[in-house]
Amino acid sequence: MLDLLLKGAVLVVGGLFALLGNGVIRWLLRRIDKAAAPPSDDDLQQTRRNLGLVAAQRELPGGRWVGILERIAIYACLVAGFPEGIAIVLAVKGLGRYADLKTTSASGTSRKGELFIIGTFASVLWAALWAGLALGAVRLW
Repeated sequence: MLDLLLKGAVLVVGGLFALLGNGVIRWLLRRIDKAAAPPSDDDLQQTRRNLGLVAAQRELPGGRWVGILERIAIYACLVAGFPEGIAIVLAVKGLGRYADLKTTSASGTSRKGELFIIGTFASVLWAALWAGLALGAVRLW
């Protein structure tokens, strides 16, 4: 019985780490956003702010919560042995954001599609990492 409780605790802790990936994903997106323009030119910085992460956050509200739910669902699918569920999660996310991603910003261009894809890949990889570690630890028992 204790063995089962400890394995369950490992899976719960892995799920919590998968859930708490926002900081890592946002750090990655900020690094990518900084690489979009050289920091020395004020005009380029303003353009970067208009087309980059700041604008994407404004035009795609709720992204943080979508990412949290996405990571929980992907972690649960992998731990439950249902990797096909990842396709369902990503399809729902993509279809739900399609209209927002299809439209352009007021300036006529936007990087929100690019940032959406990068954030989604990073989020999936983060959840898969913790699912793999948790399952590996449980199977080593």
